[in-house]
Amino acid sequence: MKKTFDEAIEARRSFYAIGKNVNVSDEVIKEVVEHAVKYVPSAFNSQTARAVVLLADEHDKLWELTRESLRKIVPAEAFAPTNEKMDAFKSGYGTILFFEDQAIVEGLQQQFALYKDNFPVWSQQSSGMLQFTIWTALEGEGLGASLQHYNEIIESGVKEAWHIPQNWKLIAQMPFGQPLAPVGEKEFGPIEDRVKIYK
Repeated sequence: MKKTFDEAIEARRSFYAIGKNVNVSDEVIKEVVEHAVKYVPSAFNSQTARAVVLLADEHDKLWELTRESLRKIVPAEAFAPTNEKMDAFKSGYGTILFFEDQAIVEGLQQQFALYKDNFPVWSQQSSGMLQFTIWTALEGEGLGASLQHYNEIIESGVKEAWHIPQNWKLIAQMPFGQPLAPVGEKEFGPIEDRVKIYK
């Protein structure tokens, strides 16, 4: 049964044990990503967010590319845990790549010089909202996901493999799939230390 928004927020966690056997169509996944990219807010309505959805062989190709990129920098004797991690991500159904269009960010910096230092920050904030929205929506569809950041290591290879414009900056990778194992209970600090209300 599909979760409500509040239920999906509460259930959204990092799922590392994921599989390819999902009960969600590719069309639904496409709708989730397109809806979020369209409606998640951005500073000055700049719409800097870009997303690439990799499924099936393209998803597998990403994690093989990441594995081989990491093999070049991780010592061979210490590579086993990294290799296992790549296997876990590759075991999923798909991956969403999050980008921010730097041409728009730089254009806004030139157009509104008074705020030029803020536009890269606002771009990252908008990307964070997009990541959370899609992550929560995938949870609502019964899928498990996690957020990864191999950006500097794989960005050039990703751009070459999928013909990504050079002005798109890679921000994060979100492998997702069928949740195969429960996640542990999440601990929370006292909410009164984190929220203040005055009236």
